[in-house]
Amino acid sequence: MILLELLAPARNLETGIAAITHGADAVYIGASQFGAREKAGNSLDDIRRLVDFAHQYHARVYVTVNTILYDHELPVAQQLIVDLYQAQVDAVIIQDMALLAMDLPPIALHASTQMHNDLPQKVHFLEQCGINRVVLPREFNLNEIAEFRRTTTAELEFFVHGALCVCYSGQCYLSQAITGRSANRGACSQLCRTPYSLVDADDNYLVRNRYLMSLKDLNLSDYLDDLVNVGITSFKIEGRLKDVAYVKNITAYYSSLLDAIVAQRSGFKRQSSGCCSYTFTPAPDRSFNRGFSAHFIGGRQKGMASFNTPKSMGKPLGVVSATGNGWMELDATEKVHRNDGLCFFDDNDVLHGFLVNDVQGNRLFGPLNVHMPEVGETVFRNSDHQFEQQLRGQTAQRLVRVGIAVESTAQGLRLIATDEDGITAQCAIDGLFEPAQKPEQALATLKTQLAKAGGTIFCVEQIHLPSDMMPMFVSTSAINEARRLLLEALLRERIARHVLVRRNTAQKPESFYTNRLDYRGNVANELSRSFLQRLGVEHIAPAFEIAPPDMPSQLMVSKYCLKFELGLCTRYQGAAPTKPLFIEDMVHRYRLDFDCQHCLMRVTDIVKKPRHGQSAQQNSADTAKPRSKFRRLRTNR
Repeated sequence: MILLELLAPARNLETGIAAITHGADAVYIGASQFGAREKAGNSLDDIRRLVDFAHQYHARVYVTVNTILYDHELPVAQQLIVDLYQAQVDAVIIQDMALLAMDLPPIALHASTQMHNDLPQKVHFLEQCGINRVVLPREFNLNEIAEFRRTTTAELEFFVHGALCVCYSGQCYLSQAITGRSANRGACSQLCRTPYSLVDADDNYLVRNRYLMSLKDLNLSDYLDDLVNVGITSFKIEGRLKDVAYVKNITAYYSSLLDAIVAQRSGFKRQSSGCCSYTFTPAPDRSFNRGFSAHFIGGRQKGMASFNTPKSMGKPLGVVSATGNGWMELDATEKVHRNDGLCFFDDNDVLHGFLVNDVQGNRLFGPLNVHMPEVGETVFRNSDHQFEQQLRGQTAQRLVRVGIAVESTAQGLRLIATDEDGITAQCAIDGLFEPAQKPEQALATLKTQLAKAGGTIFCVEQIHLPSDMMPMFVSTSAINEARRLLLEALLRERIARHVLVRRNTAQKPESFYTNRLDYRGNVANELSRSFLQRLGVEHIAPAFEIAPPDMPSQLMVSKYCLKFELGLCTRYQGAAPTKPLFIEDMVHRYRLDFDCQHCLMRVTDIVKKPRHGQSAQQNSADTAKPRSKFRRLRTNR
């Protein structure tokens, strides 16, 4: 039997509980430090409480310790993992190689996508080191995933929904270079979400002031079957900074899709237990989104980026048919409500928005003198007030199915509960009971009271009474108390029977897959350095955060290609060759390198913005001078 896991994000305890209640088989949450989202830290006590809640359903809790670590942080990180092991956490998600060399408890280890798991040799090495699961890069297509499945026995996890980094995870140094905030330390300043211009070496502007590096959000809901076919067993939703409403909606949506797959295919089941019911209809386009993309899962496609805004666009509603001062008429595909947030692009592709103050038929009113769209413009709803209000309350129930059998004993009655996982518990109702004067009523009362499981995680679906059972008079209070004790015992047994996966036995690899690592190896401490040296790595450069390299260097590497997105690709689109290209913000100009053989785009260096009358190409000799600022931005350890 193959177990499929829906893995949802948990910003905090509340969000984690909501994710599990809405169908997650596992959640991932940040500890107090060393998580790749530094603003999403949680106390050990809250993690323990989340573990206790999750294990009732045999759902799992994974904790992120997925930043690179400095020398003085290693003992702290080691103790944190010991504490997480003692808290019964199911796995730790890691990035730093030093953790593979530490004396850690046998907690399961998952290789974060921050480890840049893009080569079969790398994944094979991690498997030899005892890694239980590898999180693959978001940039992989189905064929590449299938190839990795053939070369490893480790579990494979893949992102299916949420925000996309334009860069391969673990390989972005732009934030560190410009702001001193390291993406590998959980402090990315998200420079990819800022506007850029595209300019060539002769200072000709091809595109001005657009969000050229801001990708739409990932949505692979149409590809879940395909992902199952190529060996993915964990389907991950991005979003450890997302709010509870977002997590409820997206988790419920993907959980329903996985349930449908399991129902239609033999040999598969969900990793955790329980059946979810919802008071709302899940709809991803009603939550925060920048528009959706399947990224590279089916091959390279245009339309991956959202050039006009990095903000949420929401759902297209319709086209404007009339407009006036503070109002417009909209031929909408669905009803609009007061306090909805609407947005649109003007003729210059600038985003505008407003809150709806009133609705009269198809006429919508906003604040007076607010910028209204022109007739013919498309309007989007990026804040669905009614839907968000609905998500604020209790919106789901997750119940474990139970059957209760009743047996007669010399002392009275025995109740045996068996849940959907085959776990059992017993409870006796002892006493000298008189035969019931109304046998049918006594049996009906027994069934009715045993079926009540309100306030528990259980749903009693079947009650079995022996055909030859002599109906006895048992008080309602006695039945209720026995049922309560029975379900409490069953819950304790469920938690006791939760299986904690342990770290795979390390095979002590004799060598690393390469003998040279530059700063992109992200080696930031002596323990990881010595570990890799023992495995035959002869040259190990320090991490970018420790000692920024001399130029030229790679600040970002992306499978996303601006040339392809703009129709300028000579290889696949037959476009004419361009002159050297750069992207430019308000302060810096960055050189682009296009590796057409491997279909990669690199932001390779910072060049000085040209003085008036001087081209970028003429300024290339000055490239080294701005890089001196990297030394001044060096992170304190």
